[in-house]
Amino acid sequence: MTSPTRRRTLLGLGTTLAAGLFGVTATASAQSTDPAEPEQEAADSAVVSAKVDVHSHYLTPTYRQALIDSGNSRPDGMSSIPDWSPEGALRLMTTTGVAHAMLSISSPGVSLGDAAENRRLARSVNEEGAQIVADHPTRFGLLASLPLPDVEAAVAEARYALDQLKADGITLETNYHGVYLSDEQFDPLMAELHERQAVVLLHPTSPACFEETSFGRPRPMIEFLFDTTRTVTELVLRGVMDTYPGIRFVIPHAGAALPVLADRIAAFALEGQVDVNVMDAFRRLHYDVAGFSATRAVPALLKITDSQHLLYGSDYPFTSAPVVTAQALALEVGEALTASQKEQMFSLNARELFPRLSQVPAA
Repeated sequence: MTSPTRRRTLLGLGTTLAAGLFGVTATASAQSTDPAEPEQEAADSAVVSAKVDVHSHYLTPTYRQALIDSGNSRPDGMSSIPDWSPEGALRLMTTTGVAHAMLSISSPGVSLGDAAENRRLARSVNEEGAQIVADHPTRFGLLASLPLPDVEAAVAEARYALDQLKADGITLETNYHGVYLSDEQFDPLMAELHERQAVVLLHPTSPACFEETSFGRPRPMIEFLFDTTRTVTELVLRGVMDTYPGIRFVIPHAGAALPVLADRIAAFALEGQVDVNVMDAFRRLHYDVAGFSATRAVPALLKITDSQHLLYGSDYPFTSAPVVTAQALALEVGEALTASQKEQMFSLNARELFPRLSQVPAA
């Protein structure tokens, strides 16, 4: 049992570290990906020592260079491209009690050039990700990237990734050059993912109008959350969730602004005579709790769904190692969830979503 004094100390640590998240320099990022002296106390305090991280990113040398070549050396307004290596990720996983991490490419994704370049980059990062999984089969899984908005190429890459690379699922950005996932042009891809009962991690990216709305600040601060909310709302109101119920969407960052806007969205749907049960659609989605969710976001999220739909996510390395550690501790010692609900969020729900993990021994 964690003492009240220790609880206050850990939560205070999370607040202190959070203050520096958006100012991480390239040097600090490099240090944070290789925590040479992980706090043993943090590892010992883990409520669940076989966590599954469904929101964890990877950056290969190929992808890093593609970001630089496309003018994205400060992706989405962040200070730099963070460093990442399998070894650094594994060390952090040990520190935070994570047995398995599902790797995905973060924003701005793989659609950085023309259609042919996007296809090549998607294939490259997916094959590199699959090799990382092959090298560490008991620790990593892969959520493959697709070269949207080229729908035909995206369907082909999804088939290759799921059938040949044995990817655990797919990751999709909220929009592709201003075209949102709710657009009917993406219906053939949705039909394919529905037929395969695919797990799809939704990941936010900069909205098309970010120059006018972000005031020059990093888009992950609030624009990412608004774009997630916008995308999920349209997927629900346009009936995509009901038309393709086989897709198991994972919504990031504790549902973004959905928990506080859900009633408003549902009311406008009724007034506009939209034939969809908004609250039921929100309840059926899965949600990761990456970000600063322990104090306010998780309690709000439980107003629109239940603990069986919660998943752990670190958002590493775009969230630095010290902050990931502090946020994991905050979730562990926080009082928003019971011990059994924490076990669901940290481990059991993900193992049900990804049946392969039931055959993989815990690290």
